[in-house]
Amino acid sequence: MSRLGRQASLSHPARVAAVTTAVIAVLYLAVCATVDVVVSDRLTSQVDGRLVASLHAGSGAGPDGREAVGGGRDLDDAPVLLWNVGASGRPEALTAGAPTLPAVTWTAGSPVTMTVGGTEMRLAASRRAGTLLIAGVSLAQVRHVRTVLLVAETAVAPLLLIAIFLGAWTIGRRAAAPIERSRRRQLEFTADASHELRTPLSVIEAEVGLALASARSGDYYHSALERVGGESKRLRRIVDDLLWLARFDSEPPPPSERAVQLWDTAQICIDRFRPLAAARGISLSASRDGAAPALVEAPPEWIDRLFGVLVDNACRYSPDRGHVDVAVGVSGARAWIRVDDDGPGIPEAERERLFDRFRRATEHPGGAGLGLAIADSVVRETGGRWRIGSSASGGARIEVSWSRASSFEVGGDRGQVRPDPAQQERAQTDADQKAGHQEATT
Repeated sequence: MSRLGRQASLSHPARVAAVTTAVIAVLYLAVCATVDVVVSDRLTSQVDGRLVASLHAGSGAGPDGREAVGGGRDLDDAPVLLWNVGASGRPEALTAGAPTLPAVTWTAGSPVTMTVGGTEMRLAASRRAGTLLIAGVSLAQVRHVRTVLLVAETAVAPLLLIAIFLGAWTIGRRAAAPIERSRRRQLEFTADASHELRTPLSVIEAEVGLALASARSGDYYHSALERVGGESKRLRRIVDDLLWLARFDSEPPPPSERAVQLWDTAQICIDRFRPLAAARGISLSASRDGAAPALVEAPPEWIDRLFGVLVDNACRYSPDRGHVDVAVGVSGARAWIRVDDDGPGIPEAERERLFDRFRRATEHPGGAGLGLAIADSVVRETGGRWRIGSSASGGARIEVSWSRASSFEVGGDRGQVRPDPAQQERAQTDADQKAGHQEATT
């Protein structure tokens, strides 16, 4: 990936993480403010309850000058201080150590907050027997709780926001990684598709240009038209494969509930590719491992397409007078197919990207590198598993296995395979071209 691409792939998750963190920060502030208000109101309400209870008791200070009511308070609660407002209108302390209240007009009513002697207090008054009794409690403890709460919220906020940012950035990178890989693969696919389509078009354009440049013999025109026809067929095959992959990627058909007999499909495929193999002297054989039916749940046309791709590749990469063997069998609860050839094999380094589109494991001419990509789409959609190795002769061994279907699911012609017309025509075309080439050389 280029430096610009890496920066783009990193900046997008960072932007998403920053926006997420900002939203969480706003929500965190709103929650903290709500909690602070609720806690402060709750503590103030508790203080007001103590004041009202003290006033209702109607008691003054005891002989020792301490609070005579509200004895059930917590040890850490601030004491209730009492004052009495007599005829002079000046509050007189009934509790030892109580600060002097300001000479204001005191009336009975709801509790109020006032600063007395430099201390914030909650005060309430109640009229008793011609006098006014005032009760007050310091709000220092309430202020202390608010301060502790604010400090805790302030200390937690940076750690929380940093954790959220890092978490959102990590999740964003992981979530964006498949999208980024898909985008890069799409760009590579587009470039490769353009290259593959350009090659036959360039050949056709060159052949037509040469034919029209000057007068030619009839044999030359015939040969040129054959080359143009061959490239046109190759171009059409590439377009057909691209359209199949595009349809499969956009909306793959739902898996079929029918059970396909792999052995029957293998025999049909062998018969279809026998002319192609015979044109090059390739021995094409099929073998069956055991008598148990190898049944898989999949659309028959998909399995036929998969067989066609594997046999076509094996014939293409096998040398003249080589051997291709198609095996079908059952191992426990899984049914499998295996295709061996005598070709150059698949290097270990190439196996990881073997199913990439327009990717070829060797430099063997022919093909567009789409066959195994189509096969991989079929295998993945039908729940199959790949196994890539080497055959006994040193060529490639490609094996696919599926969970075995029950035999009672096959009935009538439900598992019947209809050969792929495009693959049948391709095999016949390749065989005809090979035969024509041999006749020309002889």
